[in-house]
Amino acid sequence: MKKLYPLLVFSLALAASVRVVTIEYPGGTRSGDLKFGPWVYESAKPGGILGKVKDLEIAATKAVLEAPKGKTIAGSEGERIATFEGSVTVTRGRMTAQGPRLVYSESTGFGVLEGPATMHQDPKDKGDAVDVTAARMSFEVDTDISTSEGNVKLRSGRQEGQAGSVYYEEKRGLAIFTDKDQVVLVRKRDDGSLTIRAKEVRSLTDDKRLIATGGVVLVDGDIVTRGDSLYYDDKKGEAIILGRPAVAENAKQGFKRSGAALLHDVNKHRVITYVQPFKLPEADFNKLSR
Repeated sequence: MKKLYPLLVFSLALAASVRVVTIEYPGGTRSGDLKFGPWVYESAKPGGILGKVKDLEIAATKAVLEAPKGKTIAGSEGERIATFEGSVTVTRGRMTAQGPRLVYSESTGFGVLEGPATMHQDPKDKGDAVDVTAARMSFEVDTDISTSEGNVKLRSGRQEGQAGSVYYEEKRGLAIFTDKDQVVLVRKRDDGSLTIRAKEVRSLTDDKRLIATGGVVLVDGDIVTRGDSLYYDDKKGEAIILGRPAVAENAKQGFKRSGAALLHDVNKHRVITYVQPFKLPEADFNKLSR
């Protein structure tokens, strides 16, 4: 254990140095106590104050950099708090987010964008753009992860989701929707909308695949299919619903089918018993290891 201790100290110091924010203010002003702060940066130009942390950039008209009580600004790198205000814009790679105020902590590496907040991610190759609105959003500088909370709405191509919280990995395009009541996901199709309701939905937005768990309900026109979990491939237009049993019903036509696994073909609007062995591909939708 003693041999690992220096390595642990080095790792923590490295993380702290990576999380240090730098603030530029060309044409603006900086005021405050030079030694202990807080330092106040202001600019009359929209986005005139620019904060940088690793690959995350924060543009605003005002920023306040604070050190812990009793410590100097220069001597407390890795422990400071930076607050950005005035039409805040956050950029990283293909992602751009906007909101009225962002608070960044060097010690945690988290920046919290207070809302109403919006996020837009340009499409990867020929994929779809991703747009999110929420009451607040948080961004991690150690990873490409963002988390949106409070009446979250995510739209990507023909998919629209509503949830209390959405965890999003920008590079993979993995969105995890959770809600204390129910996640609602709607996929618009040429011949109508497909609605999925569940406690949790995990979607790979680029691959057009998703899994849903917890009281799953799939509504396809007059057909309602219920189960414990669901796998859906939008490219194939097929959903596999698992349950004890899973039940599909079309009350209008007097149709009902049940089984341990059902195949719901949304292109043909029909449900058949799925007889092949099937296991939910949860590993494909696992969160980034940290």
